[in-house]
Amino acid sequence: MKTILFVLLMGLCTVGYAMEEVPAPADLPPAIAAKTWIAQDPAVVEAQSARTGAGHAAGMLAASPNEWIMKGTAQRRNYASGPASREWTAGFERTVRLPGKKRLDRQLGDTGIALADAQLGEAIQEAARGLVDLWMGRLSARQARAFMTEQVQLARSNLQSVQKRHKAGDAAALDVNVAAADLAEVEQGMSEALANETKAQARLNVRFPGAADAEPPMLGQPVKLEESEVVWKDRVLAASDPLRMAQLRMEQAELAASRARADRLPDPTIGLYAASEAFSRERIVGVNVSMPLPGSYRTERLGQALTEVDAARAARDRRQRELESEIADSYTDATSNYDRWKLAEEGASRTRRNAQLTQRAYALGEADLQTLLLARRQSVDAMQSALDARTAALRSYYRLLVDARLIWGLARE
Repeated sequence: MKTILFVLLMGLCTVGYAMEEVPAPADLPPAIAAKTWIAQDPAVVEAQSARTGAGHAAGMLAASPNEWIMKGTAQRRNYASGPASREWTAGFERTVRLPGKKRLDRQLGDTGIALADAQLGEAIQEAARGLVDLWMGRLSARQARAFMTEQVQLARSNLQSVQKRHKAGDAAALDVNVAAADLAEVEQGMSEALANETKAQARLNVRFPGAADAEPPMLGQPVKLEESEVVWKDRVLAASDPLRMAQLRMEQAELAASRARADRLPDPTIGLYAASEAFSRERIVGVNVSMPLPGSYRTERLGQALTEVDAARAARDRRQRELESEIADSYTDATSNYDRWKLAEEGASRTRRNAQLTQRAYALGEADLQTLLLARRQSVDAMQSALDARTAALRSYYRLLVDARLIWGLARE
């Protein structure tokens, strides 16, 4: 009964989910490119090969492992008097799989194919998650490097201004040293940002060859989640291949238990044979039937299979609870990261405006160099925090889209 309710729930969720797909956001790769890179991921290729293998395994189960066995004997019968008689026996036999067992084997094969499909879907989803993370990491690193390039230009401009004022007698030599030290510090930050961008591009290109060659867009605006956590939970659960895999493993265990129960009645072996004896004067044609006598082994095997059903059912329930917890965390991350980005963006805007005002005040002689550099460092820190918050907000939202199979045509067909 629980299994029926679970399947009905999954079906209802899927109906509501299947109509929700949205175009890929502008700062993510287009669907065609994303599908190409995901399809080339080694884990996806491995899962695709396993899916092909599952088809062969299902074919093996449908065909049965039982094969025809040819048998033959030749003998010489000696008599106390008279010549010896040359005799022979020939025949063939095969173990016959009972009809109910054949049906169960076909169902086991079909379940194996469905499980391989779910494993392929999980590999595709994991590859899509990896693409989102690496792609967003590259965009963030690129934007951080561009920002630090701008800061280097500002620091050089400040140093030139201080040097001019020092020559004019309006600034002390200490101010020149302080400005030069500030430029060196910013250039170091620029070097780190460039190294981070290079590493981000390399990580992306190693996992998804060719992805780093595409012209990267600018980071987009984070999106506020308007729908409730319950809606997102239903979407993700409906699209969840790990949950589907746990359900299929339970069904597989139930079928295996039914097969073990059917195996308590052994399959008979039926054969035909012909023989020639007594100087070829006796011709024999016959049928032979054999069947194992069931013992305690088959009973113990059934007990083991029933225990595995209970374990698979508990594993499915555990996996569903884990997924619900993960979905709750993802939803919380998406909402809190959006709020954090709004606050960080507001703080960055204020500190940047403050740095601009301090720069103007310094040019008019109303502020000293230390005040200017402090204001600019605060602006740099705030802008970096805003960039980190923007990246985190976008990444958490896009991961929700991937988990719910709402982009790149990831939905199960």
